[in-house]
Amino acid sequence: MQERIGSPPGTKTKPHMKMVEVKASPGPVKKIIKARKIRLDGKDHRQYLVRFKNQEADKDQWLAEGAIPDGDLHLRRLRASRRAERSHKK
Repeated sequence: MQERIGSPPGTKTKPHMKMVEVKASPGPVKKIIKARKIRLDGKDHRQYLVRFKNQEADKDQWLAEGAIPDGDLHLRRLRASRRAERSHKK
C-alpha cells in the first residue's frame, strides 16, 4: 500500500510528490541512526532512519516519528548520543 505523508486520506497525488511505501514493521527497533527533513506540500517533515533488531542494514527504513514503535524512547537516546558526541569534540 502506498500513501502520501502529510496529507489527509483520499487526496489525489500530484506528480511531483514523493511517494513513501508504508511497510509493516519487521520487528522491535534496535536504534535510530540519523534524521532528515523532507518537504511535502510546502511543509517540512522529519523522518528517522530506523534499524530493527536482528535485521541487516539493508532493511533499515525511513519512518516518521509517529510510525516508530517506542519512538519517544529511541529519539531520546539519539539526542543524548548526539549531545555526548558534541561534548567530546570540545
